[in-house]
Order: sequence, then C-alpha cells, then structure tokens
Amino acid sequence: MIVLFIALCIADGVLAQIRYSVPEEADHGTLVGNIAEDLGLDLTKLSSRRFQVVPSSRTPYLGVNVENGVLFVNEKIDREQICKQSASCLLNMEVFLENPLELFRVEIEVVDINDNPPSFPETDITVEISESATPGTRFPLESAFDQDVGTNSLRTYDITTNNYFYLDVQTQTDGNKFAELVLEKPLDREQQAAHRYVLTAVDGGQPPRTGTALLVVKVLDSNDNVPVFEQPVYAVTLSENAPSGTLVIQLNATDMDEGLNGEIAYSFSNHISNRVKEIFSIDQRAGRIKVRGEVDFEESSLYQIFVQAKDMGPNAVPAHCKVLVTVIDVNDNAPEITFSTVTESVSENAAPGTVIALLSVTDLDAGENGQINVEILGEVPFKLKSSFRNYYTIVTDGLLNRELADSYSVTVVARDKGSPSLATSKSIKVQVADENDNAPTFKQAIYGVYVTENNVPGAYIHAVTALDPDIGQNALISYSILECEIQGMSVKTYVSINEETGYLYALRSFDYEQLKDFTFVVQAKDSGTPELVTNATVNVIIVDQNDNAPLWLAPMGKNGTAKEPLPRSAEPGYLVTRIVAMDADDGENARLSYSIQRGNENGMFRMDWRTGELRTARRVSAKRHHHQLYDLVIEVRDHGQPPLSCSASILVMLVDSVAEGRGTGDGRGTARAKESSLDLRRILIIALVSVSFIFLLVMIVLAVRCQKEKKLNIYTCLTSDCCLGCSFCCARQGRVHKKKLSKSDIMLVQSAANITGTGTAQVPVEESGSFGSHHQNQNYCYQEHGEQSQPMWSHSHMLHRPAA
Repeated sequence: MIVLFIALCIADGVLAQIRYSVPEEADHGTLVGNIAEDLGLDLTKLSSRRFQVVPSSRTPYLGVNVENGVLFVNEKIDREQICKQSASCLLNMEVFLENPLELFRVEIEVVDINDNPPSFPETDITVEISESATPGTRFPLESAFDQDVGTNSLRTYDITTNNYFYLDVQTQTDGNKFAELVLEKPLDREQQAAHRYVLTAVDGGQPPRTGTALLVVKVLDSNDNVPVFEQPVYAVTLSENAPSGTLVIQLNATDMDEGLNGEIAYSFSNHISNRVKEIFSIDQRAGRIKVRGEVDFEESSLYQIFVQAKDMGPNAVPAHCKVLVTVIDVNDNAPEITFSTVTESVSENAAPGTVIALLSVTDLDAGENGQINVEILGEVPFKLKSSFRNYYTIVTDGLLNRELADSYSVTVVARDKGSPSLATSKSIKVQVADENDNAPTFKQAIYGVYVTENNVPGAYIHAVTALDPDIGQNALISYSILECEIQGMSVKTYVSINEETGYLYALRSFDYEQLKDFTFVVQAKDSGTPELVTNATVNVIIVDQNDNAPLWLAPMGKNGTAKEPLPRSAEPGYLVTRIVAMDADDGENARLSYSIQRGNENGMFRMDWRTGELRTARRVSAKRHHHQLYDLVIEVRDHGQPPLSCSASILVMLVDSVAEGRGTGDGRGTARAKESSLDLRRILIIALVSVSFIFLLVMIVLAVRCQKEKKLNIYTCLTSDCCLGCSFCCARQGRVHKKKLSKSDIMLVQSAANITGTGTAQVPVEESGSFGSHHQNQNYCYQEHGEQSQPMWSHSHMLHRPAA
C-alpha cells in the first residue's frame, strides 16, 4: 500500500527535493542536516504522520532520525570507493509522510577531501637516452595517479634541479596531467653514464600532498637515425561494441638505418593508462592497434593512445605519436516482428486485397533509432497495408497463378532509422490452392505415326501425351479416340487407346497395298470441375514392306517359256526382246533389276539390268551356228530387304530372217500368242491396252507432221538403232541427211521392201547414194504417210522390222 501511495503522489506532482553536502571520511554521527526543519514540517506531528524513509532508497552510509528528522552520517564514507573518478558523487534518498501522503527527495553530495597523495606505479623510473639526443628532445615519463578529484587531484610534477633536464607538464583532454622530460643540454655518456633525480608529483589540495619516485636516466651510445612517424597525431573513429581483434589503425614509422637499427618495435608509452591497455593492444612488429576489450561509448567517447616506435639497434631512440580514438555510438536494439494470424493457403482465384496475415512491429529504442520502416522483400504478389499504429496486414496485390508459383515465401523486413540502421526479417509460407483453369495440352498438335505393314494385331504403335499444369483431380487426364470412319468402317476397329497412358495400339494388321494412311483425332480430358478437353490429330502412315515378289508380264510363253527369233545376220546390240515385269510394293521394294541367270555361258547376250532389254553382245555368225537354240533363264529381282525375285525362261532361236522366224512353226506362234494371252491376268490386259493406246497416239502425231511436209525428203540415219519411225528417230538423234529421190527410186525401195505399210528393205546402192550398185548393202526405212510415201535411207546393215 505504501508503494502505491508513493506512486500516486508522484503522479499528482506532490514531490519536493532538498540537497545536502557532506565531506567524505566524516565520523559516525556527524550531522548532515535536519530534513524536517529544512522542509518546514511540524516536528510535533512527525511521529503521528509516520515520517519514514522509502526502503528502496536507504543507504548504509546515512541515517535519518524519524522522530526529529535529523540526517546524520551512519558509516564512514569513502568517496573514491563509491564514485571512483567521477567528478560528481551523489547519494539519493526518498522520505515520505502519511496522512496526507507527501514524498520528498533528498540528494546528498559527497565532497572530496585531499585524503590521497599522488603515487607512481613504480618507485624507480628508468629512462634510457642516447648520447646523440639533441636538446629539446622529449621523453614522456610515467604518470602518477591521484584517487582524489577536482582541486585535490594531481596538479603538477617537479624534478631535482639539474643542468641537463627540465620538466614540461601537459594536460590531456580529460584533465589528467603528465610530464615530459625535456633534454636541455647534450649528454655525454663517457663523462656520466647515469643521472639520478627525484621526481615529485604534487596535488592541488590544501595543504598539498606529494608522491615521489627515483628517476634514473641512463645515457646510451648513439644510434644515428631514429624512427619517424608519418604524423605526430592520428585521429580515428571506432564504433562501440567493436569485436575483439578489430583493427583500429595501422601505424607506420620509418627508420633509414639498416639491419637491426632499421627494424622497428612498437609499444605503448609509459604514461598510458591501464584502462587503455585493457581495451587496446599493439602489435610490436607490425604497428597494428587492435581492439582487445569491450569498447563502450557510455564509458568513454574518446581514448588517447600514446605509442612509441623504437628501432632494434643499440642505443635506439624511440619516436612518439598520439592516436586519438573517437568512439561512435551505435544502434543497439533491432526491431521485433510478431505475427498474430497467418492464412495457410489462398485460392489462385482470390480477389486482390485478400488478407493473408496480421503482424505488429516494435522497437525498444527511442528517437530515430526507434522509428521503423516496414516492407516486403522481393517481388511477390503481396503488399503491406497499415492498420493502426504499429500493426500491418499482408494482402494480395493482383491475381495469383498457381501454375507459375504454387507457394510464396513472404519476407517482412523491419528497419529502424538509426545509424547504422538495424533490421529484422521474418518469413511466412503462403500456399496457393489450385483451380481447374488449365485444359490439357498435347506435346504435339499433330502426331505422325509410322506403322510397318503386316504388323501384329494388338501391337503398340505410338504414345500421345498431354500435360496439365494443374494438380490433383484437375490434372488427372483420360484419353479417348473420337469416332470417325476409315474406308467405311469405324476408326475404333483400326486402333485403340489406353485411357490412362495414351498408348495407341493397332487392332488389325495393315496392308500398304490396300491402305497407305489414315487420320483420326485423340481427345484428352481432365477430371476437374468443369471438365476441360483438348484434341490432337494423329496421322498414321503405313510403311511398305517387301512382301510382294516381282510379277513377270512379258514376253509370255507356253509353260512359262517364251520364244524369240534371232536373225543370224544380227549385229552386236541387236534387241532380241524386252522383259516387262512389275512389283506391287513401293519405293526400293518395287525397283527391279534384270539379269541372265543361266544359258549365256558363251556370253552371246547382254541384259540391261535397269530396262530389261535383252540384246546381242557380239555378232552372230552368218554360217550355220552349232547353237540353234539358246535357252536363257531371266531373273527379275527387287531391291527390298530381303530381296524377292521371279524368273522365266526365254528360248532364243536362230533364224535366217525375222520373217522366217515369225512364219515358221506351223502356226505355233499364233497358237502361242493365243495361249499366252489366255494366261495374262486382268492387270496385264490393262497395261497392254494402255501401251497400245499411247503408241497409237504417237503414230497419229507423226503422221500429221509428215503430211505437212511438201517435199519428199530422205533421211539418212547413221546408227543401227534407228529405224522405228525413221524420220522421227533420225531427226531426234541429230544425224539427218536429206537426199531427194526420183519416183523410180521410191518404187525401187517399195518393191525391195515388199511391204505396203512400214518396213525395212535391203537394196544395193552405191556409196555415192545412187541405186543399182552392189558396192555396199544399204538398208532403207520406208514409211507410208497417206498418199505420199517417204523412203528413209540408213547406213545400218540390218534394221529391225516392227511386227505388223
């Protein structure tokens, strides 16, 4: 209850203050003052109003008589023990009265007395000075320490009167004084190696007190060069709470000497305080000053570090510099972030402004160090919205898309305005719930599927794949084939599909010769609500196999053997016959090669493997040949893998003339043709009719062209292969010679040819081209064009006469 009343009184402003001072070391019972009288209180009512001291403010050094209000010394006060070196030493006490409640604050200043003399850390102080030191050289001495403060603290130093030195007393920025020994006259080590003086420290008390130490100056042999700092005073800044090992400054002193005389060792000067040595350290070899202890701005904002650099040579003379370290205050407390509520997940269709989380931000610092800026880190579809004071909400800032990002890590950063600024961050995980907003997508809009014919029914042929960026049921895809017809039948009798995997299977064996390709549509449907679908086109191309052997078409003969005549006068290259075959396959499987397998042991014939033309390879002897018949076996082979082939027998008969070969046999040629025609299939009939029709068209065109010619010309063909339509052939080969014939010449050619249409005749003619000479046998191509006949003159010895 007492504490409560005191608080109420403070809140109502019922508070008075009185101040006293008491010298330290005062004896027990020494009167300090009468609180009641000085406050104007009625002494007779002190007891009834319960005059007393607040328990929390009681001090063992002072006591109060609650009966009369007297404040007295209860225990001897040692100011140096209580307040150290602080310039002001105060003891506080609160007293109060009840009924009514009155609170009074009593402040007692402990006054320092000169009860401590100055003292040196060591009773003997040794200073080594080279004999080469010049007058004016300064040597800092160890400082004395006086526990008193103010006027009772250390005031000055003194030294025994001498001819070589005097003292220069200097005051630091913190008020402390130190002495420097100044050389006034050059030293001579040979005359006097050591000087002894009494060093006295005097304080400012009344009466003053002193402390002494023996100062021994050792004169050293000279070292020509002394280290030199770049500057006498260095100023640096250092943040408080700098970690141990932090580099404060890198000192660099130079010495022009070599060897040990040029090697420099760094150290703190003798008069540096022990506290500085506790906070900082110096690297003896490198000259780096580093943080050793705790740097606290509240303890001291400035440190003075005195450093000396001394070479390693004999009689080294140290160089001195001062480092002023200014401590910068730092922002010690970082902001704190507290999340009150957090939404676990949000739909990707959530409207902008949907609340995700509620948070508060606080900072224990004050002023600019307590002012906070809050932001969301990174580019995320969320923003902060201030609610009130230090409360914020995180809301959606735009539309979400789970397919682009299924979750977000939202990091909130709170940063104060201190220098340097401190920041705190906290993150929350926000999951984005899926909606069925994406239809399945096929990897290809059109699939090309190649299936080799004669496949096994039910075999796997291809796989179609659709992807759905949704998840769960929204991404569960089923496949189906849309109904359509292929050659009048449902596509589902040709192929099937696995609803889960999209694998396509052939339901029948395909035949390239019946069906080369077909197309159908595959549909992919997800299981979301509503269902979304996508279609893809599948083009099935049937790949040909070499499953059809070549088919022999012509020439055809009875029992598979065709008979062909060969004139004995045939020249090399004479066309015996042309083999006609076909293959129902395609591509390389239908490309045919022709070869003689048997019956050409003496090399009489040669076969063009590409066109199927059977020709003589050498001249047929005009004499009766011991071979009257050549039984040739011709093979037709395709280029498939593996190749397929067919073969047939051709019986080549030697005859004296083509007419004889065609007319012999007692009608067997006609019978053979009839029998052969009966064996041809329907496709052979169609092929022959087509060839005949084309040939007829060509002949009509040639007839029309020849009718337009007004003059009778004879065309000379210079090769043996040009007599089927001589004018056309010779003109095409570019070997045409025109010679005008008389009417008797034309009649001679016609009678020699013994034909009424187109034929070949052999008549004697001179080399010059006139008729009647037997110098050389000349062959003539004769072709009748309407009313006017045009003989053709060729140098071939024997020309093929086309069948009538």
